[in-house]
Amino acid sequence: MPEIFRAFGFRFLFYSNDHLPIHVHVRNSDGEARFSVRPVRLLENRGIKPKDLKIAEGLIEENEDIIEFRWNEFFK
Repeated sequence: MPEIFRAFGFRFLFYSNDHLPIHVHVRNSDGEARFSVRPVRLLENRGIKPKDLKIAEGLIEENEDIIEFRWNEFFK
């Protein structure tokens, strides 16, 4: 599972068998969530607290280009 980056106790990654649309998995000590990238939107949450989801969402918005670049680099 390729890791894109880490910040504030979160790991941002995708799985090597992931599929379109471009999305990112976010993990912290509480659980895991999945967000679409364009537009940034929560798709699934398993245990991450609401305040942490907002932080993760902001980090994804700030790094959309990096996430999309890494996705395309890996899958194309």
